[in-house]
Amino acid sequence: MSTQVPRLFGGLVDDAAVFPPGSAALPDAVAAHRGHRTAWYADLVGPLLLPASALADLPALLDAEEQIEVGVIGDVPIPSLYSLRDRVDPRIRIRQVEAAVAKRGEDPLPGLAALAGLPAHLDDADVYAEIPLTWGLLGALDRLAGERAAGKRIAAKFRTGGLAAELFPTPVELAAVIGACRDRDLPFKLTAGLHHAIRHIDPETGFTHHGFVNILAGAAVAQDGAEVAEVAEVLAATDPLPLVETARSRREQGRPLWTGFGSCSVLEPLTDLVRLGLVNGGYQP
Repeated sequence: MSTQVPRLFGGLVDDAAVFPPGSAALPDAVAAHRGHRTAWYADLVGPLLLPASALADLPALLDAEEQIEVGVIGDVPIPSLYSLRDRVDPRIRIRQVEAAVAKRGEDPLPGLAALAGLPAHLDDADVYAEIPLTWGLLGALDRLAGERAAGKRIAAKFRTGGLAAELFPTPVELAAVIGACRDRDLPFKLTAGLHHAIRHIDPETGFTHHGFVNILAGAAVAQDGAEVAEVAEVLAATDPLPLVETARSRREQGRPLWTGFGSCSVLEPLTDLVRLGLVNGGYQP
């Protein structure tokens, strides 16, 4: 791990350049990812996230000896994901697979049962089940915890934003989910809406976005045993000073609960970390 990127932020940001709102063309995303992987902040960056349907287009963009790590987003039926390993070019290492197991309002357990066998087909890849923050959530977390206890590399994924206000969980709702994962020793990943470090209102949409440093701090105090109200207070904070101090005090520790998030821009979260003094390096925002 580079001394310029503390352990707390290692692999925090998956490169989701091809997904909205960035929606980069695949060749551009691959070229930019090469740059991220060789930059001074490379330790901040996780795999390149790609739709499963785009994997077939990736080999033509790679050099003969190039190796690349990817995260596969399941835009195909879950059964189709079981043959991923057999269809992937040897230059490509699948580090994780993420798939939605239900739409909002649907029972997540059938989809979760279909996904639960996938880890055995993917060698050392992690599998993330995207679960809606609605009815059936706790039962799905219980099922995931049971699968992990049986040795499967499967965890949870939640959305923290979207194109409508109701897709942004409140601080209390997100704090309750973090606490539920903590109680089950269940890692989780987040996606959508985490564009900046500190909780803020988007001036264009009026939506209030969660801050990723808020979530780092909230997950940290939850891991220490904080109750939902205390975690929610951390998630709702807009004063950066206490949040930065919480993160700074733990910068050489890992993230036992929150594994990270996908961002269509790697440089946006990096810029915030530099501005807050949490990452020191060669980048000049």
